[in-house]
Parts: sequence; structure tokens; C-alpha cells
Amino acid sequence: MAAKGRILIEEDRCKGCGLCIEPCPVDILALDESRTNKKGYTPLYVTDPEQCIACSFCAMMCPDNVITVERFKKA
Repeated sequence: MAAKGRILIEEDRCKGCGLCIEPCPVDILALDESRTNKKGYTPLYVTDPEQCIACSFCAMMCPDNVITVERFKKA
């Protein structure tokens, strides 16, 4: 499956709450336990960007609006 979108994360504003992870239908979101952001939280990252279907469920669930989903136009 070709990516239909891209997830952009403002990592330094992410609180690592994880509310965005479960609604992802393609299971490509996780918290990066190996590092912390400027505020000391474990930030979100995209495990497999090529699988993004641009559903925007992650962005809708984020309480701090740190996730933006860009949809690709069909060629």
C-alpha cells in the first residue's frame, strides 16, 4: 500500500500521553522510549511512514494539537 499521507509531529510540544496511538488503524504510532523532548516527555514517532493512510484519527485525538496530517493528492 502506498502512503496516502504524512504525519508531522511537533515533538517538543508532545506530552507523550499516547492518546493518538490506539485509534491508528494501521498501527504506525509509538512513543520513542529511547529519548525525551525539551520538556522531558517521551515523544511520539511514526514507526512506518509508508503505511500512513491519512485518516487523521491521531490528530483528532491529540489534546494539544501537536499532530498535523498532510494528505497527498492523487496523481
